[in-house]
Amino acid sequence: MRRLFSALAVTGCLLTGLPAISLAQGMPGFTIFGGPERANQLNYRLDYGKAGMNGDRYRLRIPSKKVSLAIAQLNISYPDYYKGEFDQKDIKVRVKDKTIQLQEVIWDKENRFIEIYPAEPIPAGSNVEVVLSNVRNPSPGGMYNFNLRIRTPGDVPLMRYLGTWLLSID
Repeated sequence: MRRLFSALAVTGCLLTGLPAISLAQGMPGFTIFGGPERANQLNYRLDYGKAGMNGDRYRLRIPSKKVSLAIAQLNISYPDYYKGEFDQKDIKVRVKDKTIQLQEVIWDKENRFIEIYPAEPIPAGSNVEVVLSNVRNPSPGGMYNFNLRIRTPGDVPLMRYLGTWLLSID
């Protein structure tokens, strides 16, 4: 009898903790139709991912295997039906878990992209995370392709496509 009550108590604690865990959105799920090829999908995490919410945080990850060249500029574009808002003063880039200094961040609302210029080029082979804090999520929610392009140092000013974050907002 004691074992049964212990098992029920543990099960109850585990089931009660699930809603809190599921508040954070993570990695892209299963895509049935559309979207980028699996090889081009990048991982991400949203702190809340709730439609219309103020103060959300997007953690957009770029794995080291995708960063085969140094990065002088990051360009994140999003679709015209994404009606959220970004705080360009609260955008950070982390390389190997350390926040790097940024020279400039530009949010072009009309053309729907964010340009990020690091103070120094990001070395090739680095794990990179772009952190967009204080984001106002669109209402209603939906699925949004955030495309990443980079420019390398000394390069002709052409952007190179690296991948897509397939964001899902409830």
